[in-house]
Amino acid sequence: MKDYILEVCVDSVESALAARAGGATRLELCANLVIGGTTPGYALFDEVKRETGLPIRTLIRPRFGDFLYTDYEYEQMIYDIRHFSKEGADGVVIGSLNADGTLNEAQMRGMIESADGCRITFHRAFDVCADPIVTMRTAKMLGVDTILTSGQEADAYAGRELLYELVKLGEKEAVTVMVGAGVNSGNIVQLAKETTAHAFHMSGKKVLPSGMRYRNERVHMGIEGMSEFEIWQTDEEAVREAVKVLKNISGLDKRDEIV
Repeated sequence: MKDYILEVCVDSVESALAARAGGATRLELCANLVIGGTTPGYALFDEVKRETGLPIRTLIRPRFGDFLYTDYEYEQMIYDIRHFSKEGADGVVIGSLNADGTLNEAQMRGMIESADGCRITFHRAFDVCADPIVTMRTAKMLGVDTILTSGQEADAYAGRELLYELVKLGEKEAVTVMVGAGVNSGNIVQLAKETTAHAFHMSGKKVLPSGMRYRNERVHMGIEGMSEFEIWQTDEEAVREAVKVLKNISGLDKRDEIV
């Protein structure tokens, strides 16, 4: 197995520090992971960069929902990409689609050019594109070096057959396929064997109780049914266990038979 990558997705300084302590090799920095992640604030980026010293790839996603972006949203993304590139991000995590599920090449090209040499991850917009093979090849041509994907399924284990095909194509195209969605220490060995991937993405999240003693639980500030008195945070031990497993994996360069 090649040297592994374990990228941990975080949306707070506390989660970033837990990821570093657990042995993450890289961070994907977001805000609002509870809704899939949006672009983080500039102050959060600065704090995480200063406190962890880890390479940071910054999510660029102006809102929750689909990846069909208006001109106004596109301009926001360009502005954010230029900022994070200037401030020392290792890379940016982007994606844009047309209404028919094809890659929006014009917006992708503009974002990649604005990154000014930063590395480029194509995020899980890839998992809702119409043709993953064509999209991978086009993304590579535009300058993408990493594709984060679950194999177009709800979780990576369900998508392992397509992931295997994508990893092999990625080796030919010089694109890293990073396996994400539901990745943990309990399934990384199986995923590594069945997909031959060496790059993995996880949040390792745990739910912590709020420190608030007084609680008015009749009021919802966001999505009804989601408690304001729970905090999602990366679990250092979950990351450490995943790292331990990855370090012990050997001889998985080919697709082993699972028994």
